[in-house]
Amino acid sequence: MHIEKNVCDSLLGLLLNISGKTKDGVNARKDMEEMGIRKELAPVESVNGTYLPPAFYTMSKAEKTKFCKCLHDIKVPSSYSANIKSLVSMKECKLLGMKSHDCHVLMTHMIPIAIRGLLPENIRHTITKLCLFFNMIHTKVIDPEVLDEWQKEIIITLCELEMHFPPSFFDIMVHLISHIVQEIKACGPVFLRYMYPFERYMGFLKGYVRNRNHPEGSIVEGYICEEATEFCTGYLEGVESIGVPKSRHSGRLAGLGVVGMKIIDPGYEDLQLAHFVVLQHMTCIASYIEEHMEILRSTHLQKTEKWYKTKHNEQFSEWMKNKVAKTYDQPNVDKTVQKLGQGPDFRVKSYQGYDINGYTFYTKNQDKKSATQNSGVTLIASATEFDRVNHAKRIATNSYYGVIEEIWELNYDDIIIPLLKCKWVDNRTGVKVDEYGFTLVDLTTDGYKSEPFILASQATQVFFVNDPSKPKYHIVLQSKRRILGVDHVVDEEEYNQFDELPPFSVGVQSINESATDGVTYVRSDHNERIYVE
Repeated sequence: MHIEKNVCDSLLGLLLNISGKTKDGVNARKDMEEMGIRKELAPVESVNGTYLPPAFYTMSKAEKTKFCKCLHDIKVPSSYSANIKSLVSMKECKLLGMKSHDCHVLMTHMIPIAIRGLLPENIRHTITKLCLFFNMIHTKVIDPEVLDEWQKEIIITLCELEMHFPPSFFDIMVHLISHIVQEIKACGPVFLRYMYPFERYMGFLKGYVRNRNHPEGSIVEGYICEEATEFCTGYLEGVESIGVPKSRHSGRLAGLGVVGMKIIDPGYEDLQLAHFVVLQHMTCIASYIEEHMEILRSTHLQKTEKWYKTKHNEQFSEWMKNKVAKTYDQPNVDKTVQKLGQGPDFRVKSYQGYDINGYTFYTKNQDKKSATQNSGVTLIASATEFDRVNHAKRIATNSYYGVIEEIWELNYDDIIIPLLKCKWVDNRTGVKVDEYGFTLVDLTTDGYKSEPFILASQATQVFFVNDPSKPKYHIVLQSKRRILGVDHVVDEEEYNQFDELPPFSVGVQSINESATDGVTYVRSDHNERIYVE
């Protein structure tokens, strides 16, 4: 944690030339001149004073503004991190008041995005590799066989940084990066040894201080008082434990509307689309789906598979309603099937915010009024591809990305099922993966209009960050899911659903083959001088 914070502070101080934090000053330049290296970066005396030539890593005023603007405009999901906007000073083009977790978020996710399109390609690629290393070591599952490769790559990365950054950048904290992999081999994954919970608890203990002349005594007295009270609550009925934090998702895993509830009367077509989605994903309806497909195939011979799929989508809801009506009140019919088959209430509860499955979802309109971004979703779904004569060719599984427009609760008597109505990105024209492994989406595309609904329980939350190098596109980043120990004991399968996936994966060989060709230490694409007092 402390290595990451210090490296982040040094990196940002160097790139943004933050006064008092940069490792590139007049003394550092004079040291390099005395050492006989990079003499072209030596301080220059001029009529207007002494100035430093722009180094390979020096950002121009426009690049600093673009870098800070990218960070300033980022909105993250609830409970993801602090509000990044509050850390950025657009006037001075620097970051202020960063805590350890803020540096963690910047190093592992935000800095590689903010430098896109800035700086020469070699240095940008090397910084991205450094950030990728910190991202990988924080993952919850680490394959021991890749650790030796990580060790090799981080050494190469540090050597590449030495080719461009001044020697003053490489203090003991930067050197300690080379020992992290060996530490993982000896002690296990990094996330099990985080200092964050202890740092937070120290802040909690400081809240006990009432007498600043005796802070230790205040902490001891407050702690003992709380422990005694907690002991007494064990003998009282209906009293909740004190001092134990309660998750914001407690009691909400099955779904609970949190913002902007109102009753709406949706159109018939939208309601039928939503109802069809519910029927398609209910396990108890699976046998009825197969039965309806067999009836279509036996009734309409020699039709294409696409024709059967289309007719099934159009007719299944009405067929299911008639099927249930014929067997209504019979003892051998599942009551849940009867309620689902009859269809939902035409009055639908609509929400602007909904808490389910460890996520807090907002609609796009609610996001505009909020400091957080909770409207992005992704879904891994299978789609049947057809050939030119409409015969089924293969079933392809893809990730689909979208933005929530409406949140509904369908009422089937006493069965409540939440759905999300989304605007989806067209995978054929609006999704691509670049050479760095970033997933880019064009949110202006509008695909799959006939399938806007998904079950809220199936959605995974993501958020989108505008790509500084390609303003048309947004970069997809994973949100965080916190469900362990909430409401029930999470089973192994549920615990292993890790959402903190690396947002990028650098292709080292493809981009960095010419990293040593034509090395220069002075930027030629801008000549903004840094004057010193």
